[in-house]
Amino acid sequence: MKAQVKIPDGVKVEVNGLKVKVSGKNATLERDFSSPLVKGLIKIEQSNGTLDVISSVDKRQIKAYVGMIAARIAEMARGAQENYVYKLKIVFMHFPMTVKVSGDKLVITNFLGGKAPRTVPIPKNVKVEVQGDMIVVSGPDKELTGNVAAHIENATRITARDRRVFEDGIFIVEKPSKV
Repeated sequence: MKAQVKIPDGVKVEVNGLKVKVSGKNATLERDFSSPLVKGLIKIEQSNGTLDVISSVDKRQIKAYVGMIAARIAEMARGAQENYVYKLKIVFMHFPMTVKVSGDKLVITNFLGGKAPRTVPIPKNVKVEVQGDMIVVSGPDKELTGNVAAHIENATRITARDRRVFEDGIFIVEKPSKV
C-alpha cells in the first residue's frame, strides 16, 4: 500500500521517522504519527516534491492508517500556506444572547436566559472573532480549528426543549473546502 502526497511550492517538509514538520509562509506545523498499532509497519519517505506513505502490510486497518496519514500531511501542507476558516451564525429568538472573546476563551452569556456563562477555551494557534451575528474561527491546523468550531456549536446545544420552537444557538454555516 502506498499513498502519495504532492507538496506545494513554497512548503518545506522535514521527515524524521513518523514525525513530520511542515513549514510555509503562514505557519509551521508538527505532528507525530507513531502509534503502537503501526510500529515498524509504516514509513514516510520524501522524494522530488512528493511524500510517500508506504506499508508492505496488506491489512485493512493499516491501509486506513496510511490513508489517514497522507490526508493529514496534505492538510498540514495547505495549512502552512493559508488558514482554514469556519463561520458560525449566532441565532436567538427568545433571549438576547451575548458572545464575546475574553482572553483565551469565548464567553456566551444569557443563552436561553441562563445565569451561568458558557465558556469555550481557545488554543493559541486558533483565532476567534465575533463580527455582529457571525463568529469566524481560523487557524492553520484544520483538526484543531474544526474542533474549536464544534465546541462552540456544542456549547449551545439544546436537548430538553422542542427544537421547532427553541431555535436558539450557534451553528456552523460555512466550512473550509476540501483539499
